[in-house]
Parts: sequence; structure tokens; C-alpha cells
Amino acid sequence: MPLPNVNDPQVKKDIEENKVLAAIGYISILCVLPLLLKPKSQFCKFHGKQALILLIAGVINMVIGMIPVIGWILAPLGAIAIIIMSLLGLLKAINGEYWEMPYIAEYAKKINI
Repeated sequence: MPLPNVNDPQVKKDIEENKVLAAIGYISILCVLPLLLKPKSQFCKFHGKQALILLIAGVINMVIGMIPVIGWILAPLGAIAIIIMSLLGLLKAINGEYWEMPYIAEYAKKINI
């Protein structure tokens, strides 16, 4: 699905009204807020789905962290990557930008909500 035209007045209005909620979604379990509170907002859906994938990645990372030695090395690196991606997503959402996260966006697009 291509990204919406941000010059369209309706898209601009959607972004302006929902950018704070979309940004809040990047804070761990709060990723469900944009998806539940604004189900018709394309901007909230876009960022909410990416945040949901980051949450799932965080859970998988915690499971990997339970593996002796290898998990103890990989889990902190994964956690740092997830935190960085969450912060970047939060900043892009608060600035009203559509930003497809590397690797994350392809999985987010597969979620049908």
C-alpha cells in the first residue's frame, strides 16, 4: 500500500489531529491506543501497526535473552535497536511524518486492522 499524499487537505487534517496519539503508541504496550481509539485514522493505523511490531520484537527479544551466553549477548543489542527504533518512530509521528521503518514496515503492512 503506497503512502498517502501528505499534501491532500484531508490527510493533513488527519495528521494534525492524531500525531500525538500516534507518537504515544511507540511507548511499549500503548501501541494499542492509536489502533483502538482512532481506527479510521490512516496516520494512527500506520504508526500503531509499526509500534505493535516493535512490541512483538521486544517480547521475542526477551525470550532470546533467556538463552544462556548467546542470548545474554544478543538481547542487550536487540533491546538497544528496539529502543532506538521506538524513539525514531515517536519523533517521526510527533513531527507528522510517515516513515517506514527498515524491516519493521514490511511486517506492519501485513497486519489487517
